Amino acid sequence: MDQRVQAVINIMKAGSDKELSLIELAQAVNLSTSRLRHVFKAEMGISPAQYIKFLKMNKAKELTESTFLNVKQIMNVVGISDGSHFVRDFKRFFGVTPMQCRIRSISAQSRLAKPANK
Repeated sequence: MDQRVQAVINIMKAGSDKELSLIELAQAVNLSTSRLRHVFKAEMGISPAQYIKFLKMNKAKELTESTFLNVKQIMNVVGISDGSHFVRDFKRFFGVTPMQCRIRSISAQSRLAKPANK
């Protein structure tokens, strides 16, 4: 993998809760924004913006399954401000709404916690 793309991915992962601009990412690896978009898409198959959204959605899913934070709190943690887009994007990524995801997770955890009948 191109070292510049790897560096950008590392920056994205470290700052996935922040609003990272393409300009800042490009400057961090000494590329123009258009060149970064081109190199990133060639390596990853998606744009830098799509990858940032992917990271945020995965973090949101993790928080939905492992905490009791409400949707607004999760949005704040992952750096998303638009609630209607968040729920729509979450459903597009995972096939369920955040609430449905939480219910499934709680249900799965309770099944695992029950002792087996002998």
